[in-house]
Amino acid sequence: QVQLVESGGGLVQAGGSLRLSCAASGRTFSMYAMGWFRQAPGNEREFVAAISWSGGTTYYADSVKGRFTISRDNTKNTVYLQMNSLKPEDTAVYYCAAGQRGPTWSPKSYDYWGQGTQVTVSS
Repeated sequence: QVQLVESGGGLVQAGGSLRLSCAASGRTFSMYAMGWFRQAPGNEREFVAAISWSGGTTYYADSVKGRFTISRDNTKNTVYLQMNSLKPEDTAVYYCAAGQRGPTWSPKSYDYWGQGTQVTVSS
């Protein structure tokens, strides 16, 4: 069982930066691939970024590539999402997720989800 708690969301102006954190409980955090997803009002949940258990492999949605960076610290049971050059269209609730089927864009591959943190980017 893994419990996930996101933090770091907030209100930022376009062009600004935020760093999201996702703290995981449990001693097996390093066995899980981690992903970040987001959901804006009226939209489906969409993939943002994913990272393998070792941190050696990462994937990004085209919409965030070059602006967002996913990383993890297995000694702290935490995964991060550094978001730079934020745009109003990045506004959404951001969720982290854990799964043992490898880093992937599909939400169906993740077994555990956090409650989400709101990111609002003003123009």
